[in-house]
Amino acid sequence: MDLIIKNGTIVTASETYKADIAVEDGKISMIAENIDPQNAKVVDASGKMVLPGAIDAHTHLAMPFGGTISADGYESGTRAAACGGVTTVFDFVLQAKGEGLIDAVKRRNALCEPEACVDYAFHTAITDLNDDILKEMDESVKYGVPSFKVFMVYDFGVTDGTFYQVLQRSKEIGALIGVHAENREIIDTLVAKHLSEGKTSAWYHYASRPEFVEAEADSRAIRWAKELHAPLYIVHLANSGGVEEVTKARDEGYPIFAETCPQYLHFTKDVYKREDGRNFVCSPPIKGQESQDALWAAIKRGDITTVATDHCPFQSYEKDWGKDDFTKIPNGCMGIENLYPYMLSEANKGRISFNKVVELCSTNVAKVFGCAPQKGMIAPGSDADLVVYDPEKDFTISQKNMHSDIDHTIWEGVEVKGYPVMTFSRGELVYKDGEFVGSKGYGKFVKCNPIHLDGPNL
Repeated sequence: MDLIIKNGTIVTASETYKADIAVEDGKISMIAENIDPQNAKVVDASGKMVLPGAIDAHTHLAMPFGGTISADGYESGTRAAACGGVTTVFDFVLQAKGEGLIDAVKRRNALCEPEACVDYAFHTAITDLNDDILKEMDESVKYGVPSFKVFMVYDFGVTDGTFYQVLQRSKEIGALIGVHAENREIIDTLVAKHLSEGKTSAWYHYASRPEFVEAEADSRAIRWAKELHAPLYIVHLANSGGVEEVTKARDEGYPIFAETCPQYLHFTKDVYKREDGRNFVCSPPIKGQESQDALWAAIKRGDITTVATDHCPFQSYEKDWGKDDFTKIPNGCMGIENLYPYMLSEANKGRISFNKVVELCSTNVAKVFGCAPQKGMIAPGSDADLVVYDPEKDFTISQKNMHSDIDHTIWEGVEVKGYPVMTFSRGELVYKDGEFVGSKGYGKFVKCNPIHLDGPNL
C-alpha cells in the first residue's frame, strides 16, 4: 500500500459510510473499517468527507473562438480543475474542414498531453460530415473517443440532415451524440433586429436568444432522437421548455440525457443588466428565474443527468470588445474550479443530498461517457481520484484565490459552505489547502468504452 486515507466519511452516489481507503499503484486497493497503515503514508480525514473526484464533462480549453483563444490552456485549465476537486476533464476537439476524426483528436492530444495536470478525455465536434467521416466514427469509438457533438448554431453548425445522419450512425456503433441546441435562424433574425434599433448592450445577447429559441431546438433534437431511438445528450440545458421536453421523453422511456451548468443554477438573466454583464455572456445565455427553478426541480427528480461547466473563459479586456456591440463579445464563462465546491455547498445548505452531487458531477458522467468503473467511483480497482472535503470550511470565491489564467471570475464574492482541502489524482496529491501541488504533464488520456444507453436508466 502507498497511501491510506483514514477516518473519513465516504460519500458515493448511493452510500454514505465511515471507512478507510487504501491506495496502491494509483488504484483503490481496499476499503475497510480500519486498515493497518503498515508503511503507507497516512492522511487523517477525521471530520471530513471523502468523495470521488468530479468529472467535468464539458470544457473548451485553448479553444479558438470569436477572434481569440479561450484564456485557459491545458495546463492552467487542468490546474484549476484539480484545485476545485475535478480529477478528469472532457475537452472538445473541433474538427477542421477536411480533417479526419482521429487526426483531429491526435492534433489536440499533442497539445494536451505535455500540459495536463489531471486526466482528460475528448469529445469530437463534427463540423464537416461526409461518407468517410460517417465510417470513421466507428474507428473513433474503438480509439477511445465514443462521444461526438453537433452544433445547431454558429457558422460551423450542422444542417438538420447532417445531425440526423450522425444520430442514426451513433446507434449502430455505440456512440453518443451531444447537441448544442438553439435555433440559429431565429437568433440571426433577432440579432439583426436589435442592432438595427441600436440595442447593443449585453442584455441583447439574452434578448436575441430567449427561452423559446433554445426550447424549440431542444424539442426538434429530441424528436429526431426519439424517431431513431438513438441516445441523445443535450449539453448545457438552460431553459424550462427544454426541461419539459426532456422529462416527457424520459417518462416515455427514451434514452435522452441532459446536462446543465452551475451558472444556470445560480445566476439569472438579470446579470446582463449589470455593468459587467458582458462577462456573463455565454451561449445559451443564462435565463430567467422560472428556468432556474425548473432546472433545480429536474435535478431533484433525476431528469438532469449531469452538471458540467462549459468552461470557456475569456479575459475581461476581450469581453470588452463588445461593450458597444454584444455580437463582438466572445461567448463563454469560467467554472471548472467552481463546479464541485458550488454543488457541494448547495448540498451542505440542504438543497440536495451530497450523494446527488456525487451522482451528477462524477458517477453519472463516468457511466454516460464510458469511463466507469475506472472513473467516478470509490471502489476497489477504480482509479484513486479522491477529494477530501471539509463541510465546515467557509470560502468566498474571488479571482485572487482561483488557480487559472483568467483575470476575473463571474463567481466573485459568492460564498460557499464547505470546501475541498485535498485532491488526489490516481493516488497523487495534486491540491492541498488552497495550493496546487501537482505538476503539468501528469494527466493521462482516458480511453472511453463504447456507449450503449438503451433507456433513461441514469
